[in-house]
Parts: sequence; structure tokens; C-alpha cells
Amino acid sequence: MERFFKPKRVRSGESSNEPNISEPVQNQSCVELNLNDIVSDPGLRKSVEKFDISLRDHVRREYLTRGPCQPIGHMYPKTSFGKQHRSFQDSWYQKFVWLEYSISKDAAFCFWCFLFKTQNKRGRYAEDAFTKTGFNNWKKAMERFNEHIGAVNSCHNDARIQFESFQDQRHSVSNVLRSCGREIDIAYRTRLTAALDVTRFLLKQGLAFRGNDESTSSSNRGNFLELFEWYSQRNTEIFEVVNQNAPANNQLTSPMIQKDLAHACASEITSVIINDIGDNYFSLIVDESRDSSVKEQMGVVLRYVNKEGRVIERFLAIVHVSDTTSLCLKDAIDSLFAQHGLSLSKLRGQGYDGASNMRGEFNGLKALILQENPYAMYIHCFAHQLQLVIVAVAKGNIIVSEFFVYVSMIVNLTGASCKRRDQLRQIEHDKIVTLLDSGDIISGKGKNQETSLARPGDTRWGSHYLTLLRLSSMWASVIGILGNIQDDATTSDNRGMARGLIDRMNDYEFVFALHLMKYLLGITNDLSLVLQQRDQNIVQAMSLIDTMKSQLQDFREEGWHIILDEVNNFCELNMIPVIDMEDSIAIRGNVRRSRRGQTITNFHHYRVEIFCEVVDLIIQEMNNRFSKVSTELLSCIACLDPKSYFSQFNVQKLLRLADLYPEDFSSNDYLYLESQLRNYIYNVQRDPQFSEVGDLGSLAQQMVKTGKNTVFSLVYRLIQLALVLPVATASVERVFSAMNIVKTDLRNKMGDEWMNDCLVVYIEKDIFATIENEQILQRFQRMKTRRMQLSPLRYSSATTTNTSSVNQ
Repeated sequence: MERFFKPKRVRSGESSNEPNISEPVQNQSCVELNLNDIVSDPGLRKSVEKFDISLRDHVRREYLTRGPCQPIGHMYPKTSFGKQHRSFQDSWYQKFVWLEYSISKDAAFCFWCFLFKTQNKRGRYAEDAFTKTGFNNWKKAMERFNEHIGAVNSCHNDARIQFESFQDQRHSVSNVLRSCGREIDIAYRTRLTAALDVTRFLLKQGLAFRGNDESTSSSNRGNFLELFEWYSQRNTEIFEVVNQNAPANNQLTSPMIQKDLAHACASEITSVIINDIGDNYFSLIVDESRDSSVKEQMGVVLRYVNKEGRVIERFLAIVHVSDTTSLCLKDAIDSLFAQHGLSLSKLRGQGYDGASNMRGEFNGLKALILQENPYAMYIHCFAHQLQLVIVAVAKGNIIVSEFFVYVSMIVNLTGASCKRRDQLRQIEHDKIVTLLDSGDIISGKGKNQETSLARPGDTRWGSHYLTLLRLSSMWASVIGILGNIQDDATTSDNRGMARGLIDRMNDYEFVFALHLMKYLLGITNDLSLVLQQRDQNIVQAMSLIDTMKSQLQDFREEGWHIILDEVNNFCELNMIPVIDMEDSIAIRGNVRRSRRGQTITNFHHYRVEIFCEVVDLIIQEMNNRFSKVSTELLSCIACLDPKSYFSQFNVQKLLRLADLYPEDFSSNDYLYLESQLRNYIYNVQRDPQFSEVGDLGSLAQQMVKTGKNTVFSLVYRLIQLALVLPVATASVERVFSAMNIVKTDLRNKMGDEWMNDCLVVYIEKDIFATIENEQILQRFQRMKTRRMQLSPLRYSSATTTNTSSVNQ
């Protein structure tokens, strides 16, 4: 009969006896799980029964991999019970491993009952209080938890038995039937370990896995298969159990296996980072950028102080955001924190790159987080602000703004084609050879390297400075290539542009602006490079900024003659007419005064209208932008600076710093803090082990090394709060640099999860090197129901491959 009738597909919620022959039959095996349906918060999940029956085991595996939602350290809201105020307690997690907490509903749930809800003797499912609605009667919590566990045959214990059986795949009926002995187990472990070794190598190098043609007859099957083949041929034990010697349905070389292994590696790294943070404070550093497939990606880096007192910045994840509004970014961060069991209440700092949707005072990401946690102090990215100051100077002064427009035109015209670039390099090469022959310059290691003009950019630190340095050193070569363009250009537009640029470069005002901006950008460039280092702290950053402000002020008062001498020498060397500063010129920019014949001297134009105005503009912008950071907070933190035997130490300011963090210092802590601060400064000033400590980061490490972090625990807590404050978004910028390596134009179809896993491993290589193969293999095995199961390690300890051979 089935040959003549098509079975009807019944939609969920429909019941009909009429056959439906207009709709095709759907194969349940084609149903795929949407990972967005896997929600960490138990109050927002949908029950396992609502998933397709073919996906339920996969859903359980995903939740088992993530574990119960236990946001340790979360600031649980208090509920009134009469005159008492009670809340959820972290200690309950240790007594009840099945316990979960929902931040959205402020309620407790049962992880086991959610996964394996069973019926009791009356035909009813396990109680909804711990699976759907949630439990929040904290006054009778312990009594209610024990009542939920119930007797031996309770619904909860039935769920526990199923939970344990589901975890132990080796003793499942299907696995017992498939198991054919010790040799098969050993072969499976050897084959899987070899695949993991190859995956490790490719992930650490940021290389692609797949190839265009992966058939057995292809000569280029992709990096994974090619390296797997090469690796197996070098090891006899591996070669005997892979490729043709492996079962056709369990060769462990499919793209799905490759992605699962990469995901297991990334998950283990993330687990190490989360465990290292523990219950400590941390700060959030976020930036966003587009990848090669024109997707908006948000990079998330966490900054914290580890157990050794060292400041650590770790890459957590990269998230694809379809909308870059602050609300969408906040939702993505909340989801990411819930996924990894992080609590927003432990957040003590946030730093962004200065984009408008992040720095908004009321509706930006900063404000949204501060509404939920007022102690997440916002520190604007110092290095990004410094670059914004440079851009502001270029746009704020007419002469300087016009100068950068001409510089961009010069760079674009001389580098518009490969032919012009080659001509520029050749002209510069001939010039260097001539100078070497005449003895004007000398040769040596690293000297006289081949260079070209660097394109200026507003978002790359130091790019303007590098452009001006190259233009100054290649001045004659640039004019030479512009002359060639003028003579050989096929269009009148290019000829006219080249002629105009040559005239402009031979103008004294252009040379003056070049040397002025080169000198000023040289001052700020050093600070930009320092701020990009990994070991920065807030005290050192503010010290560097104060130093730079003083240097700019000194330059305004004494730098005029320095710039003037440099410009005149440069003009004489390149045969550019040098003007007389006492000559009069017509006023430019003011039509009325120009028509009246009013004039000013060259000295007034260059000294007042260019030199003083530009320097004043930089100083003013520096003061305005860096004043956005709370001056009170920074002045209090500066008191912890150990320089000059703690010369800036001030007890009253540090007590005020504790006032800014009321959640971290109780009333009793505050009473003890003043006396502990006095004892601390008396002790460390007389301890020779602290005499060589020069910055706040070294101070924290020395306190841990000497054990003073436990003796003066409250003072160390202040130091931790100061160190977690972010200084710059350099770590996130490195993430996007790595993203350009991992996801290229040839690999622009990478999925979001696949790219995130590759980036986590590629960026956190130092953590990845400490993770043993067995940890990754066990996580890989728990992720899904596999065709075969890993045998106990004692069966195959002799055959476990060594990763060093493939990594060499």
C-alpha cells in the first residue's frame, strides 16, 4: 500500500485524518540544530520536549558540554520575607551540584530534571517549580531543595540516573554491541589522537583546513588531509589504523570531525581562562571591525589580575553582530557572559575604542552597563584618544588641514600604479648609490633599506608620523616621480595635478607644516607605541600623559627656533626659496581685511597663525579628551604608585578610593582599612625587597611573592581594582590583526563558530601549549554521541602519539 500513498507530514499542534499529498515527506535526519536555541540561562530556555525528537540527544549533549548555569560571584538581588531580606547563595552550588540559577528570573532550577524530565507514579511530570517557573522562596530554600530530591524513586533521582547513564557512553547498550575488543579501542584512540595532532598544528599556525578537491585522486586535498597523510606515513603505528585501514564510516577526517576537534580545543582554552579568573574582579575591553566577508565582528577581551599578581589580558570570543547599536552589543555581551558563567557584578572596568555607539553618555554601551553595575568604571582608550588628537589637529587648523590633503594627494598619485611605485623605488635606489659612492652616507646592517611612501590613516597609530618621515627622507625622489608623471601622463588632469603638487612641495609654507607636524607627531608617537604594550597600568599611563603634556608646553615656549632652523636648512638643501620673516604679506582668509590692504609679517603668520595655534590646539585637545576619565579616581589610584619609596601615598585619598567601591568593602572592612593602610606603608617602605619596585604591576607581583597580599588583604584589593582598569584596546586590535590572517579572501565563507574557535586557539597559543591531548579528547567525546568510545587510557598508553613530532 505504501507504494500508492504518500505518508502525510503532520505539523506540530495539528491533528487530521485526511491525507495531505501536496506536501513532500521530510526526512528527520535532515533536521539540524540551531545553536542559538541553546540558551545558558535556565529561565529563558525552551524545554527539551519542544525540540524535534531526532535532535533531543544532541540538545542534551550541548547542555552537558556547557554544564549547569552557576554564575558564581553574581550580585544576587535580595527579597523581603517579613522583616528579613534574603537572596540566593553561592554556597548552595557545592551542596547541590544539579542546582542552577537564572539571572533573568532570579530563580533556581534543576539541571538534571530539565534534561531528563520523567513521570511519577501518578503520571505527572517532575514539578514545574524547578523546570519551568523556577523556585525563589529563599527563606525555605534548603528545606525545599531536599524535598525536591525526595526518595530513591523520586522524579529527581530518576533524572539523575538517566543523567549519569547518558554521560557514561561506554556502558550504553549500543556501544556494548559495537565494541569488538581492545584492539579496536586502541586503534580508535590512535586514529583520533593523530587527527588531533594535525588539528593542533594547523590551528597554531592559523592555516586553512579544507581544500578545493578532497578526493583520493587529487594532488592537493587541503592542509588537513595532506598533513594527516604525511604524519601517518612517518609513524608505523598510526599508518596501520588510518586511511584504507580504518573503517569507512569512522576515518575521523570529515569536515565535521575537524570542526569538532577545533571546538574542543577552543573550549578547553576558554575553560582555563574562566578558571584562572575565578572569583576575581575583571574588566571588559571591546572593539568592533569588519572581516573579509564584510561581517561586523565584536572582539571581547578580559583583563584581570591572576593569582601571581600579574595583569593578564585574554581573548574570550569574537561575536558576529548583525546590528552595531549599543543595545545589540549589550545583548551579545550578556549572552556571552551567561554562556561562560561570568557575572556582570564582578565587572570593575570597561574600555572601548571611542566609537560613537560605545562612548555615548546616555544610550551607549558604557551607560547600559553602568545602569546594571555602577562600579564598572569606564576608562576611554588612551591610545585611541591620542590618535583622535592628531586627527583633530589636522582638521582644526586650516594650514595643517590643507597640508594633509596635499600629502594624501602625493601618496595617492605616486602610488597609483605598480609602475609608479617601481619608478619611485628605482629613483630612491639610484640616489642612495650615488650618496654611498660619494661617501655622504655609510652602509651597514639595517641601513638604507628599500622603502616607499606610507599611506596616512586616521585609525592606525603612528601612520601619519611614518608618512611624514618617509616623505621627508624621499623628498627628491618624490619630486622626481611627480616630474615623470607630468611629462608622461596621458591625461591633462594628471599632468595638472602633478605640476600643482610640485609647486606646492617647493613652497616654504608646505615645508614648514611638514617639519612642525613631524616634530609634534614624534612626541605623541612615542607615547602611542608605549601604550600599545601589554604590561601597562593606569598609573603609568597617566604619568606618561603628564610627561607628554609638559613636553608639549616646553616646545611651545622654546621650540620656535628649533623648527625654524630645521626648515631653513631643509630648504637650502633642496633649493627651495627661504622667506624673510620680516617681510609683509596680505592677510589670508579674511576677505574684508584683505580688500582693505591690511598686511601681516611672515613672522606673525608662521609663529602665531601656524606654530602657536597648532601647539595650543594639541594641548587643549589633550586636556579636554583625557579629562573624560574621572580625575578623582585616577588621583586616588596614583597614591598607590611605588615610585620614589611610595612618595605619593595618601591614606585619606585611598579611603576615598574605597568609598567608590562600596560593594567590595563592607562597613567592617572600611573600619580596618585605615589602620591597615598605615601599617602597610610603614612595612613596605622599610622592606628592601620593595626598594626596586617601579610600577603598580610589579608591586602586586612582589606582594604575592612575599605573602603580603594576605597580610594586607584590603590594600591588595585596592591594588587589584586599580590594575584591572583598562588603558588601551591594543589587545583587541591584535585580535583583528589575527582575524585577517585566519579569515582571508580565500576563506571568507567560514562560519561564526568555526572562526571563533580558530581565533581562540591561534591567539592564546601559550595556554593551548599547556593543555594535554587527553583533556581535549575527552571533551570531544562528550560533545556528541560518537560511533565509538574512548577506551581507558591504560589500554593504549603505549600507543598514544606524541605531539612534538608533528609540531616540529
